[in-house]
Amino acid sequence: MTRPHVLLSVAMSLDGYIDDRSEHRFPLSNAEDFDHVDRLRAESDAILVGAGTVRRDNPRLLVNDPRRRRARLARGLPEFPLKATVTATGDLDPDRLFWHNGDRKVVYTTDSGARRASAALGGLAEVVALGPEVDLARMLDDLGGRGVGRLMVEGGGAVHTAFLAAGLADEVRVAVAPMLVGQAAAPRFVNPAEFPGGPARRFHLEDVTRVGDVAVLRYFPKRGAEAGPGEDPEEDPGEDPA
Repeated sequence: MTRPHVLLSVAMSLDGYIDDRSEHRFPLSNAEDFDHVDRLRAESDAILVGAGTVRRDNPRLLVNDPRRRRARLARGLPEFPLKATVTATGDLDPDRLFWHNGDRKVVYTTDSGARRASAALGGLAEVVALGPEVDLARMLDDLGGRGVGRLMVEGGGAVHTAFLAAGLADEVRVAVAPMLVGQAAAPRFVNPAEFPGGPARRFHLEDVTRVGDVAVLRYFPKRGAEAGPGEDPEEDPGEDPA
């Protein structure tokens, strides 16, 4: 079974934060970048966020541009990508906008979380149990079986960390905003974890694009090279050709 291409998408400050500590979502990006993200959503078969993002940010996760929605329909696709969330506990609020916009939603959770999620949501989403713990590889297998060829992961930090730690991210899109958050307790792009290859692992940088005052970096983690301090990654025989 073919798993989907996994794109992690994040906007962060120069000091690595994806939000501040206020009650409202802190806008790190700009209008041009928001439009770029909307295009990426339209090109995706599914969009995934963690349950913490659903609770905190109350996102709709829709394709906003009607021209892009019409283009999806013209290609024989649903108007909106499938929306997915992942939760270990199944603690979900049925009043969040996530459940009431778009047609298809799926919740990935644990065996115990499935009972709680099903009771909370009723028929608002399909609930899929992944076993005693959240198994991202098994989740990708399930999405592949649903015909999802491209999965866009929009956070939050715990979910991004989990994908990177498991070596399951194919592409990372980082929009770097020209500002500093500077709040130690604010959420970051990734949390401490054991990542494949450790600190010596270098990702392949595909391109850098200027989007207004935001720099957008695209990395392909699986095409990186193992390189220790002072070593030239171009000389690593294990590196895939660019």
